[in-house]
Amino acid sequence: MVTRFEWRTSLCAADFPEAAYEALRLRVTDHTPFNNLGWLCAAEQALGTDERLHILLGWEADELRLCLPLVASRERFAGVPFRVLHHLGYPLADRLALLSLLGAEDMRQALNMIRQRVPHALLQLNELSEPAGEESALTEWMAHSSTGERRLSCRVPVHLISEADHQEVSGDPRYKLRRARKRIAACGAEVRRIIPDAMSMGPLLQAISEVEAVSWKGDEGVGIFASEPSRQLIERAFIALAGQGLVRVVTLELNGRCISYRLGLLEQGRLYDYNLAFLPQYADLGSGRVLLEEWIRWGLDDHWHWIDASRVSLENSSHQLHERMTGQLEHWRWSFYSWRPSGLVLGLGLRLWHRLKPRVQAWRARRAEQAKPVLKPVAITTEGEHATPSHSQR
Repeated sequence: MVTRFEWRTSLCAADFPEAAYEALRLRVTDHTPFNNLGWLCAAEQALGTDERLHILLGWEADELRLCLPLVASRERFAGVPFRVLHHLGYPLADRLALLSLLGAEDMRQALNMIRQRVPHALLQLNELSEPAGEESALTEWMAHSSTGERRLSCRVPVHLISEADHQEVSGDPRYKLRRARKRIAACGAEVRRIIPDAMSMGPLLQAISEVEAVSWKGDEGVGIFASEPSRQLIERAFIALAGQGLVRVVTLELNGRCISYRLGLLEQGRLYDYNLAFLPQYADLGSGRVLLEEWIRWGLDDHWHWIDASRVSLENSSHQLHERMTGQLEHWRWSFYSWRPSGLVLGLGLRLWHRLKPRVQAWRARRAEQAKPVLKPVAITTEGEHATPSHSQR
């Protein structure tokens, strides 16, 4: 069957084929809340004046087989601006599925159409999950790019909820959890479960944004409410998803005031632990671990299947779900450099960096080793006591 391609400029338009989009989304088994039209429309409405949305649809008869919303913007590499395309929602979408059911030949045609419609140096799709054992539809694009890269973004810890979770966790996490519960009980704080709707989501977001603002995330400007565009996206997206019953929140409250929270999205029996923060004066309570345990208990009560960390750092992740994880999911970043001069330059720079990176890392390691303080030798007497260093040793 012949695929018919179509370009759109808005997901929020009255004539956008919402029913066909939803049917496609549900057919892609690894779809996430960040593929939800409510989330994507919120992302569209939060776009900056220098960003343009281009939506490629692929149809077979009246069945939608591809929807790829791309945002064109300019990014600087080594101080030079280049035109770059990202999936709508980047970088606040923690995990995305590629909404495509097209074969290799049609995907190759889709790439050609993107390059004709939106000339660019780099097309980059971040945080894509891929079904285990299946070849990605994007593999075809690698061979038709001047440079292509598939790079691991992170390994997300996940917890499979089972009957074993009715029992208290074992080992060191049990000690930490018990101690946190005692501290929380001593100060009189209470854990609360919340399923907000579209009306209550706005005031709830205001309350948790005030917690984030005074937390370390607010101090370092890395929170989801840190900038006005991200705040707008988060508010609109969570209000839309709360209207569909997809938002879950667990809070720790003291005298009616939220002092710690975890914000999550629930779909297909999978809870995405999206964001958390706590007031710094209550940092020693260990509330994050208690609220994570509350996610698991809630999952037992309501028959969820998974608790996910949503997204973590690739290295040195400190997410508490690592203590409870039963498996991991991988997120990938696909980068496709065009055959335009700008794409060739960026691709060449990437290949050079891959050659130089081991040497740079080795040089940094040597510098770090040289910067370490040298420990002075200490003589040991025959009685086993420390001898006083001589003048030359001091």
